[in-house]
Amino acid sequence: MSGGVGPTYKDTALAKQEEHHATAVRPFSFQQLIILAVVLVLSASGLVTLEDFLFTLLTLIYFFFLSKRILPPHKNPKRDAPLTSPANKIFRLYVASAGVAGLLIPLLYIFQGFVADDRRGVSAAAPHVFLLASQVLMEGIAAACGFSAPARILVPVVYNARRVMTLVEWITNEFSRETTTEYGGKGTVSVRRMYTGRVLAAVNLGIWSFNLFGVLLPVYLPRAFKRYYGSSKEVSFRFRSILAFVASFSV
Repeated sequence: MSGGVGPTYKDTALAKQEEHHATAVRPFSFQQLIILAVVLVLSASGLVTLEDFLFTLLTLIYFFFLSKRILPPHKNPKRDAPLTSPANKIFRLYVASAGVAGLLIPLLYIFQGFVADDRRGVSAAAPHVFLLASQVLMEGIAAACGFSAPARILVPVVYNARRVMTLVEWITNEFSRETTTEYGGKGTVSVRRMYTGRVLAAVNLGIWSFNLFGVLLPVYLPRAFKRYYGSSKEVSFRFRSILAFVASFSV
């Protein structure tokens, strides 16, 4: 999960590296099939808004267009090599931590919410989980289909920009709770669960904001374009165009 250079980025980097060595690449790993199941369950449960569903569908179409017409795979395979070595221990720790805090724990929070009849908490957390799981799948598709380095890195950039907005909504929802009684007294939510939701939303907002504004945009996106084009002037022009595109998702 790359959530930025997060969880699946290591997996996609390895898949891309294998592809450059002419080895077969599986479209989906076992972990990605589990993520696919999460996406389908959340979609079937009615927790995914039409807006988020359309965002996922339209970005899928857009990224394929981008990879074929605007940023096709480079003729020199080295230009599309992984941006980070999977042997980097610090990177692997970052990936694991982001995966646990961003996907695993929120999933447990949602499942426990069904048991506790906390419909408000579940509805607030579901968009982030759905979009992050969709990002994982899109990164796997990008790797399996041989997207160029800039096109691959744009996947977490665009999804991360979108998820920051859903995280702001999540944290606003959690801190707006004033009592432990929800929906006219039909269900009660424990104080411990309320504070758990607040901490979880705040931690994720911090992680993914740093991931977007401290890692992806200033480090990996320029690096990908510099390697792809090799000309600083052309990189600067393309980079400004991409930033304008990403900004459109944050408005």
